[in-house]
Amino acid sequence: MQLENKNQITMQIRDGVIAGSPIVIGYLPIAIAFGVLARQAGISLLELTSMSLLVFAGAAQFMAAGMIGLGVSAIEIIIATFVLNLRHFVMALSFVHQLQHIPLKWKGTLSIGVTDETFSVSSIYKHKAEQAYCHLFYGTIILTSYASWVFGSFLGGVLGDVIPEQLTQSMGVALYAMFIGLLVPSVRKYKRIAVVSVCAMLINYLLSPLIGQGWGIVAGTILGAVVGIFVLEEEKI
Repeated sequence: MQLENKNQITMQIRDGVIAGSPIVIGYLPIAIAFGVLARQAGISLLELTSMSLLVFAGAAQFMAAGMIGLGVSAIEIIIATFVLNLRHFVMALSFVHQLQHIPLKWKGTLSIGVTDETFSVSSIYKHKAEQAYCHLFYGTIILTSYASWVFGSFLGGVLGDVIPEQLTQSMGVALYAMFIGLLVPSVRKYKRIAVVSVCAMLINYLLSPLIGQGWGIVAGTILGAVVGIFVLEEEKI
């Protein structure tokens, strides 16, 4: 029985590494770009690595780095990233429901590591939730993804000090590419999301000169979400 348990544990960890490998491959270049851009924004290597260790939210970290580079106040950055990351609460609740058969301590621990990518991959493997030691499978996906993000951020921070300034400036497109990458699949599936996105951009564009770029982002995010309540009310997403 003990040998069987060890085999099950080994299998779950192995399968978790395999399932998480696409996330690792996708995270590394984006994390490196974040590290380079964060250094360009004046964030130290220790600070940007600590941000990845403690935050672990790519879109929010890119936004925070950009806002820091613009000299935006801390409260504006906190509110903007909080609003942007609200979706993680919904994903974490769905993820915990998927793991209703495991102890509460594992649910809380695993939900901390939920991101867009780990949630999507974990959803593909819902059947694993019925197996013994399934928390090791999902935990391995999250841990390998987390490690690759932190390592990539650190590597990008190191490279940001040695690669030519012209190259680091060109990597600024990574910020826009990441948000477009998150937006396009949703727009292709639900056309009305494009309306919400355009409204959020216009609100940000119109209000930023009046209230500052940081608060403009916050206002665009919140008011864009309000528009979405009415625009998307007839679509089930």
